Amino acid sequence: MRVKILGCSGGIGKGLRTSALLVDSDVLIDAGTGVGDLQLDELRQIRHVFITHSHLDHIVSLPMLIDNIFDQLLREQLTIYGNAETLAALREHIFNDVIWPDFATLPTADAPVLRFVEISPGDEIAIGNRSIRAVDVSHAVPTLGFCVANGEKVFAFSGDTATNRTLWPVLNSYQRLDALIIEVSFPDRLAELAEKAGHYTPSTVAADLEKLDHEPEIWVTAMKPGEEDSIFAELQQVLPNRAFNILQSGTVLEL
Repeated sequence: MRVKILGCSGGIGKGLRTSALLVDSDVLIDAGTGVGDLQLDELRQIRHVFITHSHLDHIVSLPMLIDNIFDQLLREQLTIYGNAETLAALREHIFNDVIWPDFATLPTADAPVLRFVEISPGDEIAIGNRSIRAVDVSHAVPTLGFCVANGEKVFAFSGDTATNRTLWPVLNSYQRLDALIIEVSFPDRLAELAEKAGHYTPSTVAADLEKLDHEPEIWVTAMKPGEEDSIFAELQQVLPNRAFNILQSGTVLEL
């Protein structure tokens, strides 16, 4: 299983892309601005998109992706997986024939290029040799994290979240956890803002990591632009016994 990080920043700027992970060649987790760095031939291979939540930085490339590969989707449609609230937001605010065409009815309602599949925490979707499990997390809007297993190795992506009691028991239920991609968006000095926005700081993620039984490779994502050095330094201070890696666009995890 190959996981390529297309975007992992909490904002935009030169060289910064928002949340998007390409699993092998056909599965996306989130569709932030990083999707736009893929070649057209790579875009044409995507058939499954798992969306953590409805915020713009996680869905912004989705309309253009479908538009770009419309001809390919006439033969094999694209499936978007998300919780009920996320799918409702996409239907009402994006694919509404005002902001963007309703691809769930094109070219016809009987044979559209796009379908929506509602998933809930605990649901597992099998795609080839991979199992993708939805996990409830705690954010400003209803949000899912995802655990992806291929029968040999497992990685987890927290999505956007703050302190929660739901992610960690699921991670501990696996016999192994090889990699954990976890958001830490704000430094501790912005703890009040982080709590209101539903994001981790170094201190709050440190407290939650005490609940984790595994020792995975930990990759930090969704740091706000300009705060990366502060966040990373604070992580090293509050969790000196855990090794952290800063995720970057272009990073590839071979699992």
